[in-house]
Amino acid sequence: MDRNTLLAIILSLAVIFAYQTFFAPPPPKKAAPVAEQQSIQPPAPGATEVPARPGFSRGLTQPQQQRVAESDIKVDTPLYTAIFTTRGGALKSLKLKSYNKTLDKNSGLIELVEVKDFMPKPLNVSFPDSTFDIPADSMYETETSELKLSPDGGQKKLVFRQAYPNEIEVEKIYTFQPGKYLFDLEIRVQNLSGQTLNQNPSLNWTQFVDPTVETDSYSHDGPISYVDKTVERHTVEKITEQNVIGPNVTWGAFESKYFIAAMVPHNPILTSIYLSKDSQNMVSVGLRGPKNVIPVGQVGLFSYTLYLGPKDYEILKEIGVDLEHAIDFSDWLRWLVVPLLMVLKFLFNYVHNYGLAIIILTILIKIIFWPLGNKSYRSMKEMQKLQPKVAELRDRYKDDKTRLSQETMALYKSHKVNPLGGCLPMVIQIPVFFGLYKALLYAIELRHSPLFWWIQDLSAKDPYYITPVIMGATMFIQQKMAPPVGDPMQQKIMLLMPVIFTVLFLGFPSGLVLYWLFNNIISIGQQMYINKKHT
Repeated sequence: MDRNTLLAIILSLAVIFAYQTFFAPPPPKKAAPVAEQQSIQPPAPGATEVPARPGFSRGLTQPQQQRVAESDIKVDTPLYTAIFTTRGGALKSLKLKSYNKTLDKNSGLIELVEVKDFMPKPLNVSFPDSTFDIPADSMYETETSELKLSPDGGQKKLVFRQAYPNEIEVEKIYTFQPGKYLFDLEIRVQNLSGQTLNQNPSLNWTQFVDPTVETDSYSHDGPISYVDKTVERHTVEKITEQNVIGPNVTWGAFESKYFIAAMVPHNPILTSIYLSKDSQNMVSVGLRGPKNVIPVGQVGLFSYTLYLGPKDYEILKEIGVDLEHAIDFSDWLRWLVVPLLMVLKFLFNYVHNYGLAIIILTILIKIIFWPLGNKSYRSMKEMQKLQPKVAELRDRYKDDKTRLSQETMALYKSHKVNPLGGCLPMVIQIPVFFGLYKALLYAIELRHSPLFWWIQDLSAKDPYYITPVIMGATMFIQQKMAPPVGDPMQQKIMLLMPVIFTVLFLGFPSGLVLYWLFNNIISIGQQMYINKKHT
């Protein structure tokens, strides 16, 4: 591998690390801070019933039932099991049946809800700046104790109701589908008073973020939004006060590397996101639209679509609200990452192993770039033949750098040798490397997907560093096979490159290392062929 080629690769890796380190998404748009939410105190130990909440600040009458016991409702579908609570008609737990926390089958299922007992639960609804401000922890009633959806069955509804005589009635209606991570939420607000009401619900996803838990540099655990066709990832540590983002909010969500809980408003143009974090590290992402005028005796409707599941590109794309942009494929590389991922999935359907699919994809890419590779190696051989004459020019014009450059270029031109011929083919392949880097790093298909033996997760690093070491060895072989170019000092420096690359690749996903390893092996064969042909 010649000096220009290695410099091109180093440049590509440098850009990767620079992007990850220095070009994080910009901070959210700032707005004037609003009043801080009132904290919720934990219930007394051993209490089985909870008292009705205090009177409303805007004159709502207490419900006739003064003491209401909190109860849970289980919703079981083929894809997940959810637990809702009558306190706030909110979500208490949602576990994905197809995804374990770790490779250990006994590690438990992925849980999308993470809150403390005394915190508001996700999908709670409050009514700030409304005629009647109903707190998020209000107690609801429901006639359903459990919902079970079968694969061949139809949709089912879960209805929570809260009524205040002669004032207002609120219904939260969830509609579930058996084969989807998607479900709908409709909030119905009926005006029972004798005056026109201005009501505006805020749908909130609340999540406890443990500051002591370490995450890798490739992950983002926190709020994410899609506003004005732009993705913003909000760093939890930088959230210090409640901010307003929007309007024109397509969706707001809370994400991890491979999973997302997203809220999609049906009126995005007039919807804004309220983002906040309290002193107990509870992060809240709230969707809020304009005030809705509800005449006497009429009903105001507020509709949302919710997605709680894996960040699977095809599933998210099918929803039709650009939710697939939540996968960190980078907008400037998405045009390449997605086709590469689709090819990987196509190959997987035949070989049933993503590791083998990566190897086959590597071969296909190498075949496509085979002519460019041949051109690169031929150029290196021609450059090698001219090295004695280049050395003579260096001795002759060692004190005149300008003349040395002119004479060297004239030498290349007279022999019809392009000094960049060995580098340009590799530069053209750099986007493919970037594309595979993103695809293998963030595609959920590779999560916990094995190759064989010790490699049981292609999305994680090689636990024993075997493949990075072998990859470094193949790079060293390429270096020894490549014609020596440059002065002796440069040649010695280039021999250190395999060591440097091995260290860099130690923490890369094993799927990406696998690609680079087999790319090197094929390149060695191609280089042997060219060397033999031009001997």
